[in-house]
Amino acid sequence: MRHPFRHALLACVLALTALGVVRPAAAAQTAPEFADIAAWHNSKPLTMRQLRGKVVLIDFWAYSCINCLRTLPHVTRWYDQYKDKGLVVVGVHSPEFPFEKQEGNVRDAIARYGIHYPVAQDNDLATWDAWRNQYWPAEYLVDQRGNVIAHHFGEGNYLEMENAIRTLLGLPRLTDAATADKDAPDFTQLGSPEMYFGADRSQNNASAGGDRTGTRDFTAPSRLDLNRFALVGRWEIGRQNASLVGPSGEIRLHFKAKKVHIVASANDPVTLEVLVDGKPQAPVTVQKSMLYTLYSGEDYKDHVLTIRVPKANFHAFTFTFG
Repeated sequence: MRHPFRHALLACVLALTALGVVRPAAAAQTAPEFADIAAWHNSKPLTMRQLRGKVVLIDFWAYSCINCLRTLPHVTRWYDQYKDKGLVVVGVHSPEFPFEKQEGNVRDAIARYGIHYPVAQDNDLATWDAWRNQYWPAEYLVDQRGNVIAHHFGEGNYLEMENAIRTLLGLPRLTDAATADKDAPDFTQLGSPEMYFGADRSQNNASAGGDRTGTRDFTAPSRLDLNRFALVGRWEIGRQNASLVGPSGEIRLHFKAKKVHIVASANDPVTLEVLVDGKPQAPVTVQKSMLYTLYSGEDYKDHVLTIRVPKANFHAFTFTFG
C-alpha cells in the first residue's frame, strides 16, 4: 500500500516549473498496461493492447491539482479535434488526497470540466507506478505500435505536444503559437509555491504548533513573512488538512501571485469572507471537496489575504497559486 506522501516532493507544485519540453523517449518502450483501475468513466474498461493501431495520449491528473486543471482545456481540445483522425485520449485520475478516491467526486469533476474521453480511476496508484510516473500533470504519447515515444511533465509546451500528435497522425505540423495558453501564469513572476495545511507537509504554517497533529488554539504573528500563512482560532491539525473545530476562525496568508486557490471542503455549506490587503472580495461558498478560487488580481505583487470562517467543520488542504 502506498505511503500517503510517497510522492509529496513531486506533486503539483513541481509542475509549476514546466519540467522541460516534450521529450522523446530515450529508447522504444512498450506502454505499460492499466493496473487495478477502481472504475472507468466514459468508457468500458480498456487495455493498451486493445488500443494498438491508434495514437494514444495518456494524461495523469488529479481534480484538485490546479496545474492539471490548467492543462485540461488543451487535452480536451486535442481529443475533440483529433478523435476522428486516430487519436485516443485516456485520462488516468491518480489521487493525491483521500477525497479524490470517491467515485462520485471524480464523476462530478469529469462533468464539471467537460471531459468526454475515457478516464481510468487509479485510486491505489497502481497504474501511476506501472508507468513510473512522478508528476501531476504528466502526458505520455504512445504510437500505433504501442510504444511510448514522447512525454511531458507539468504545464506548457502545448504546441510541441500537439505537433507530436499530428506527426503520428500523418498531419502537417503547426508553425505558429495559436494554441498557446494566453491565460497561463507567468512563472517568472509567480512568487508563491503550493502550501499544505496538514502536518505531514507543513512547511509554510507560521502558527506555533501548526506542524504537529492535534487540536489547539492558534494565534497569528503580528507580521507574516512572504509565503507564510497562519491560523486563528481552535483548529485540529491532521496529517493532510486543518479543520476548524471552534465556532469561528481565520486564515491569514502573505503571498505573491495573481490568483489564489484553496483546496477545501465543509460538512455543510460555509460562506467564507475574503479580504485582500483589507479590501473585501467576493465571498466564496465551500462544501464539496474541490479547488476554489479565492482571489483573482491583475498583478504579481505580494498581498495579504484574510479568510474569515464563520462556523466549524471547515477543512483546508492546500493553497495553490496562479
